[in-house]
Amino acid sequence: MPWTKLQADDSRSLEIFTNSTGEVQRELSYRDALREAQDQALERDPRVFLIGEGIDDPGGVFGSTLGLVQKYGRQRVMDMPLAENGLTGIAAGAAMTGMRPILIHMRVDFLPMAMDQILNHVAKWSYMTGGAVKVPLTMRAIIGRGWGSAAQHSQSLQALFAHIPGLQVLMPASPYDAKGLLLGCVAGGIPSLIIEHRWLYDRKENVPEAPYLIPAGRGIVRRPGNDISLIGVSHMVYELLVAAEQLAKEGISAEVIDLRSVRPIDDQLIVSSVRKTGRLLVADTGWKRCGISAEVAAIVAEQAHDALRSPVRRITLADSPTPATPALEAVYYPTQADIMAAVKEML
Repeated sequence: MPWTKLQADDSRSLEIFTNSTGEVQRELSYRDALREAQDQALERDPRVFLIGEGIDDPGGVFGSTLGLVQKYGRQRVMDMPLAENGLTGIAAGAAMTGMRPILIHMRVDFLPMAMDQILNHVAKWSYMTGGAVKVPLTMRAIIGRGWGSAAQHSQSLQALFAHIPGLQVLMPASPYDAKGLLLGCVAGGIPSLIIEHRWLYDRKENVPEAPYLIPAGRGIVRRPGNDISLIGVSHMVYELLVAAEQLAKEGISAEVIDLRSVRPIDDQLIVSSVRKTGRLLVADTGWKRCGISAEVAAIVAEQAHDALRSPVRRITLADSPTPATPALEAVYYPTQADIMAAVKEML
């Protein structure tokens, strides 16, 4: 069935949903939502294939590719050697000839090994050929955290890739979005990088079985509020939601926005929220300097500075490589406590 016949849907939130009869719909974990999206893409489109390190081993990329090689065979679900640069180039070439590869990098940290292919080829070929050559390549990469992953296996590098014109960068926080955004990228045909946080893989949410598409560039209000806008991505969305719930007990009404996509980014939603609340706190899984939080702050400075009642605050990683010990990790990673403290200072 053509991708164009699929319904575009970006209306869901993180809450539990019921159908018209009041019965709770089925729940899927984040990892299972990713696996189902890939299964449906493989089944729907013979041009789709999966390639990545360890995608056919018993772990199946933390469970997100389990069973797919048995169902579709090694011609369409294939392991790749430790050669990120070469294999990214091969996947890019396959995309340029009409295939729709899903390339899985187990760790975001090793994407820079393929930076030449991503920066100079994947993101640029459509522009340089006047649109004659498309590169419908979808890349998945995973952020690690905790368990001593340290400086080379815990990085959140979305800002590096969001700086590149011609490349979409998405960071789904919920299982529903993980499925819809992945299918949307495969169907859309624009070079895309989906960055997944490992701590989200066990989260569950009601996810429809039928395939659906979520377009890039549209954030969503996860919790409405009037006193302050809390804007975040990926795992930090949940920290914001917990903080907002606690702040509500103290009479503070916080609006929580999940950007879902950092390139393109939803300027309109950001500005409309800040114009309503007059205050902005941004939470990112990456570093502060030249990061996604800086981009959000710049959007507000350019388009809604007159609405601000207090300076913008940013909750990010400390400006340091990731430590390895649990004691230092506890200090390094911000939590809802940091968010609440900052909000109270702003108010």
